[in-house]
Amino acid sequence: MLLTRIKVVCVVLCLTGFREPWNTSDVSAVLHGGMAHQGFIKSVNDADLMFEFLWRGLEIDADNNVVMLDQEMASMRQGRVFLSLINDSIPKTVPAMEKLLAMLEEQDNSFAQARFETLLLGTIYSAYQARNQRLESEQQAWIDILGRFANVTFVQLRRY
Repeated sequence: MLLTRIKVVCVVLCLTGFREPWNTSDVSAVLHGGMAHQGFIKSVNDADLMFEFLWRGLEIDADNNVVMLDQEMASMRQGRVFLSLINDSIPKTVPAMEKLLAMLEEQDNSFAQARFETLLLGTIYSAYQARNQRLESEQQAWIDILGRFANVTFVQLRRY
């Protein structure tokens, strides 16, 4: 299972790599247990499916929501669950992401599935935002967030 998690992290970083006013209100769902009640990766097949979603392509729309380019994949139950998790549980702004990361960096808990998925989905979202930004300052802000997510993820994986 650890190898599967490492595989997913590496794939996310490779696939999402570089091919308005900000507020912090959208972090509340995550800070108050947004991911704890849900989950996506329960097996190697689920990790492979996430890889397939990423491989087929994602985009961020005008409302900062993630959409799948492959409509057939998006219409699958697992596709809808994946999109729901990333769009409903991951903050959409730099300050909100910073707040979430501060919380994750401070936690010294044992490895938890929901925490890993929060890290993974936050990494995906940050990578896509970094790639999509037109202003250099906004792009750099998302690159910094992405780097922090990668660091927290690798620290967590070393503890496991």
